[in-house]
Amino acid sequence: MNIQLIASDLDGTLLHNGAQEVSKEIITYIKELMSHGILFVAASGRQYANLRRLFAPVQDDIAYICENGALVMYQNQVISESYIDRTTGLQLMEDIIETGACELLLSGQSTAYVQPKNPYFAYFLKHIVHNNVTIVEDFHTVKEPFYKISICEEAGVTKNSGPFFIDKWGSVLKTTISGFEWLDFTHPDTNKGGALLSLCKHLQITPDHVMAFGDNYNDIEMLTTAKYGYAMEGAADDIKRLTPYHTASVEQTIQDFLKTL
Repeated sequence: MNIQLIASDLDGTLLHNGAQEVSKEIITYIKELMSHGILFVAASGRQYANLRRLFAPVQDDIAYICENGALVMYQNQVISESYIDRTTGLQLMEDIIETGACELLLSGQSTAYVQPKNPYFAYFLKHIVHNNVTIVEDFHTVKEPFYKISICEEAGVTKNSGPFFIDKWGSVLKTTISGFEWLDFTHPDTNKGGALLSLCKHLQITPDHVMAFGDNYNDIEMLTTAKYGYAMEGAADDIKRLTPYHTASVEQTIQDFLKTL
């Protein structure tokens, strides 16, 4: 098993039960991987600034697939990026604002923009999740590109507004369930698998030398792109059916792999 790159999702994969800190073990393993010339990639729906905080001890030594693949960063340089058409994005956000209990999050490169219906939503993003957050009165004032637009619905997006938005916008934008509360919209061609390929091309690595971990529908393309794709044991059965490998612990799998080197 000649591995040159290991990519892992965060929420539900490295982070469990709402955790907002990665384990000390994974930081130790990342450093050991580096000593063998193997690059670790944090691959998440989260923003770049948030991921750098999570991996602070090694933040300049790893690569990042952010916003479900809309932004790929390595050595603080943009490797690839994709945007939602501005007119389409504004129309979608107007739709979300008018819909019941849905909260809206717009992802830029350096911050997340919100117009919270419930003030706790902004507090949660800033002080619990540790995102960079900017409160706006009008999303038309946001000048930077729209990387990702997300719905957060505390009661569960799949059982509430999710089907409506997927049906209405799924033919225009990439729509992805990325958690119990979250539905994400990105450019139609955006996904973690394409982002992983862009990073591999930049690094001159082929997918045959890549290991990847994930647990949700926004991980599918990444898990099927990497030769060694591991679905978490807690993933839905239709996700696990797509991957050649399963695991209950990223840390344990990486530790076992390191023992073979």
